[in-house]
Amino acid sequence: MHNDRSPVRTAGRLGAAAAACIALLSVVGCSTDAGTGVRTYADPSDAPASTAAAKAAGGANDGTGKASPAPAMPEPAVLAQARVNVSDGQRVGVGMPISVTFPKPVAAADRKAVESWLRVRTSTGTTGAWSWVKDQNLLEGQRVDFRPRSTYWQPGTEITLGLGSHGDRRFTIGRSLIATVDASTHEMTVSTGGTTRHIPITAGKPGRDTWNGTMVVMDKQRRVYMDSRTVGMGPNDTYHDYYFWAVHLTTSGTYVHQNKRANVAAGHSNITHGCVGLADDGTAENFYNKVMVGDVIEVTGANKAKVATGNGYGDWNLTWQQWLDHSEAGAATTA
Repeated sequence: MHNDRSPVRTAGRLGAAAAACIALLSVVGCSTDAGTGVRTYADPSDAPASTAAAKAAGGANDGTGKASPAPAMPEPAVLAQARVNVSDGQRVGVGMPISVTFPKPVAAADRKAVESWLRVRTSTGTTGAWSWVKDQNLLEGQRVDFRPRSTYWQPGTEITLGLGSHGDRRFTIGRSLIATVDASTHEMTVSTGGTTRHIPITAGKPGRDTWNGTMVVMDKQRRVYMDSRTVGMGPNDTYHDYYFWAVHLTTSGTYVHQNKRANVAAGHSNITHGCVGLADDGTAENFYNKVMVGDVIEVTGANKAKVATGNGYGDWNLTWQQWLDHSEAGAATTA
């Protein structure tokens, strides 16, 4: 579930993917001390930038073969160490922000230059902005995210991120999938491809409530070992077992996953430690197979605050003005 002391990193900062991998996680409720699973994408932070679009010193390639003018400010050296949460060629859901992290904090005086040299180009005209996010596991100034002003990306949008003279990342926004969890009615409504499906769920019980607000799928695993003892949960409220079809939503450990107790509780009551539980009659597996990294999960009706911006990808929980309040370069049109 959720524990602000968890060492779990966001999807773009998790370990390298393999056909089978071991995740070392430690979180409250739906916590993981160790688990094995199959990554659905390569580790973005380790993916090389597109060499075909490497930047020339005089300007940034905008993806059309034309060089756009370089910013007036000198290129910050820190861009050479930038890590990006998306892989070159990856397809992601409409909620995925572009998230860039650095090994050490960027000084406030240098942040405008960093934003200006992180050039975003899209196949459709999009107004968006960079904003400095306090990541749960990083220091202030180590993470900057880009999101559009509109609610989520337009499906099919092709995006190019220029990393100054250090190449490009190109990725595509896939189809739209928005899953709305209503903790008060114990139901999740999944809207995708013009269709809507209603799924019974069980959410966090009183005192272990699920976060409200908008979350974005960080990664997913076929099974995760969850152990409440790793975070000191009391003896009357412990569990440790494998849970399957786990869709990861927050750094602090919120998942949508299979839960045997959901076979009875889903649609009727909230019994989890903060995760969203789905029945293991095929419901959890079917949802797992439909979602991709970057899909949107919106939670309402829970007796808890909205998830923090830096607890995973909580970027959409800020208004546009609140987003701009943490931007140095301001809004820009990306086409």
